[in-house]
Amino acid sequence: MAFASGHDLAGPRPRQTKRSAPVADAIEADKALEIHRRLCQVYGCPIPYFHSLDPLSELVSSLLSHRTRNADSGRAFKALRARYPDWADVAEASLEDIEATIVGVTWPELKAPRIRAVLAAVVERHGSLTLDFLKGMDIEAARSWLEAIPGVGPKTSAAVLSFSILRMAALPVDSHHHRVAQRTGLIGAKVDVGPSHPILRAQLPADWSAQDLYDNHEILMLHGQAVCHQRRPACGRCVLLDLCPAGQGAIPSVREP
Repeated sequence: MAFASGHDLAGPRPRQTKRSAPVADAIEADKALEIHRRLCQVYGCPIPYFHSLDPLSELVSSLLSHRTRNADSGRAFKALRARYPDWADVAEASLEDIEATIVGVTWPELKAPRIRAVLAAVVERHGSLTLDFLKGMDIEAARSWLEAIPGVGPKTSAAVLSFSILRMAALPVDSHHHRVAQRTGLIGAKVDVGPSHPILRAQLPADWSAQDLYDNHEILMLHGQAVCHQRRPACGRCVLLDLCPAGQGAIPSVREP
């Protein structure tokens, strides 16, 4: 059947050297493109970038945003920048001071040491506190470099490359994006957020630009927030209903919020 086309708090992981990219079949690729086409019509592609941060600042922002509302993580990021004019100051600050500054986020007691450790790891591995050098690397090499840092997973590495001023062609997957992909059958029910990144990227054209991939992430995320809620999804007003196995099975018992 074909369709018409149109932040991680995990522990240390071994350094990655090369990714083995999955290969999407034609049906999956056609379905992913049709979902993209329909959601672009709803949410209006191209979608403006919401950040213009340097990659190191985007890394800190992404670490703060894990399991935290955007408004709360945004306030914490601004508070951190106001208190510490340079990221080197954060790297040398006490954990108590960092935690007090970012208190509005989820798990500040975990994120304070993680941020300081990640900043130290950048200096240790690169020799200075900057990630601007990633611009000269290919996407997979840049992601592998970032993910070799304990606490930096696929979502964070993709966010740094996509959302920052690097504007590289990486596809982040957050919990909303993941939920829509899972319910529509783009990924299996047991595929977690981390492993979903290469699967979902392989379903999209290899030559897509950074803007194309950013749009894809944003529209699936927005759809998850606006329609495909975690509880009581509004299947009756979903433009993807005929493509969604979960929605077709749930529609008799789903009530719109």
